[in-house]
Amino acid sequence: MRSQGVQNVFSNPRAVAEENARFMSRVYQWMTIGIVLTGLIAYWIGNNPQLVYQLVANKLVFYGLIIVQLGAVFYLSASIQKISAFAATLIYLLYACLTGVTLSVIFVIYTAESIQGAFFTTAFSFAGLSFFGFVTKKDLGPIGTFCHMGLWGLIGFALLSWIFPSLMGSQTSMIYSLFGIAIFAGLTAYDTQKIKQMNIIGNEGTEEDHKETIYGALTLYLDFINLFLMILRLMGNRRR
Repeated sequence: MRSQGVQNVFSNPRAVAEENARFMSRVYQWMTIGIVLTGLIAYWIGNNPQLVYQLVANKLVFYGLIIVQLGAVFYLSASIQKISAFAATLIYLLYACLTGVTLSVIFVIYTAESIQGAFFTTAFSFAGLSFFGFVTKKDLGPIGTFCHMGLWGLIGFALLSWIFPSLMGSQTSMIYSLFGIAIFAGLTAYDTQKIKQMNIIGNEGTEEDHKETIYGALTLYLDFINLFLMILRLMGNRRR
């Protein structure tokens, strides 16, 4: 009976569109939960000078949190098919919390008005880019390939500038930010299309469906956060 129902869905374009809309709606919901969680934790810690000082002063703890963050992302991405839906959700929420802790330092570096402006700019830009990725019939694969190559370039240059700080001058920093905005803008549209295509028609309500949702939410969450940081880096006013 279920197999027949799936066949009926495939033969009905309207039903497929409705199922894709349902799936993407849940992806956006979980992405939003992650962003809100990150924002609340970052705001709370960022407006508590003593906590921020302890975080920044203890390099071992700060960089340890970043390593745990990276480990959580890599583990969730690599093991999404093996772990339970509950575990996937827990790791995703843990990652959002840890990101909130490490992002709290932006409240020390930038003014609150700059952070607010960058956030709303990111939100509107992300909404438009993701909507384009959802509705377009054009294959965004080539854009995704180019942006992934550019992303590795960004990571490589960031590592070099960490070792040799003189590389990241004011002019270079602006170019780096503009390049980063272009890359994550492209990835937002590409990832949205890829996530929609990833949806398996007929498994709605199952554990696999929820894991697909969490994986999609994590992907778009990463695009949003990185786009936000690049915009903030470009247009943010630093505290004096």
